[in-house]
Amino acid sequence: MTTSNLPKTMKAQVLEAFKSPYVLREVPLPKISSPHDILIKVDAASYCHTDAVLAAGDMPPNPRSFPHVGSHEFAGTVVAIPPNGTVDFKPGDRVGVPGRALHACGVCDECQDEKRPENDLARYSVFCPASEGNGVSVDGGFREYAVVDARQIVPIPSELSAAETAPMMCAGVTIYAALKRCGLARGQRVGIIGCGGGLGHLGLQFGVKMGLEVFGIDNSDTSLKLARGLNTGARIVDSRVENAAEIARQIGLADSKKYPGEMGLDAVIILAESQNGFDYGMKLLKNHGKLVLVSFPKEGFHISSRDIVFRDISIVGSLVGGRKTLKEMLEFSARHSIRPIIKRYPLSKLNELVGDYSRGIGGKLIVDMSLEE
Repeated sequence: MTTSNLPKTMKAQVLEAFKSPYVLREVPLPKISSPHDILIKVDAASYCHTDAVLAAGDMPPNPRSFPHVGSHEFAGTVVAIPPNGTVDFKPGDRVGVPGRALHACGVCDECQDEKRPENDLARYSVFCPASEGNGVSVDGGFREYAVVDARQIVPIPSELSAAETAPMMCAGVTIYAALKRCGLARGQRVGIIGCGGGLGHLGLQFGVKMGLEVFGIDNSDTSLKLARGLNTGARIVDSRVENAAEIARQIGLADSKKYPGEMGLDAVIILAESQNGFDYGMKLLKNHGKLVLVSFPKEGFHISSRDIVFRDISIVGSLVGGRKTLKEMLEFSARHSIRPIIKRYPLSKLNELVGDYSRGIGGKLIVDMSLEE
């Protein structure tokens, strides 16, 4: 497709206010405005928990304005590039698009810090405070076409479809980066609290293929069924079991020859948004272990200083990864046949998707543009 035969308008699902359904509207086609811009035809767009948080009005100051198009994890095909820009992509290329960081400024400390491992492109950082976020501060992927930053995106391996790639652009790279933040060697033990969700079920697959001993923990029948159905080889634990001895047996902590602080996991990743989930994960850590926080509940978490001081537990946050990590994650997924569990919907059924998400049906829910009539 060339720029001359692109349509002037397109279909988009927009939020017109917080706590309201999406509205399917005809809107103008977005325009290239930067030498880094690329116009893509969206092939698939994934729904993330952050979309729900944003739509509820619990993620100020985003979005910047209404109407707003959600989805910060999507995939598509390049249809136009800037006439005077220098980009690494051409029309016809299939690309994956994360939300961060559209139009990074190139001059802030984050962008110019060449020592950051994520800053694999000169004067570009996914942590640039001046950049925009597709689907968060500005429009995202729940539309037929989108303008993205060529520095954001990565090529899709031939083994992956657009629908499989879209959720990897946030859920996939987030849990992959969190596992890397654990700093573990092959054979060490990691726990994933919230293993049956969108991030968690990918984390089980990544962790096992990284050579880690993985323990997946969850507390709902739907999530546990999904996690166990993956057959990854990870140990799946129902945290609703009240008997402490049974939990210790399931997680492999019942070694009477060791002191309590010597037992437990080397690292735990917190995906759950409950204090109980956080506390449970902390209890599973051995002394000197690492707790990696990914979730960000509105009310925050209570952290015991005794765990930090007397047990030498370290706590770090993990957000996303840069383009280098994004590319590495997709190639790792293709090589090891790691795929998200997905359910697909046409763009016109986005509100049905949101309803299913609210009911907790599990896996990743995807708008697949090929399903449109």
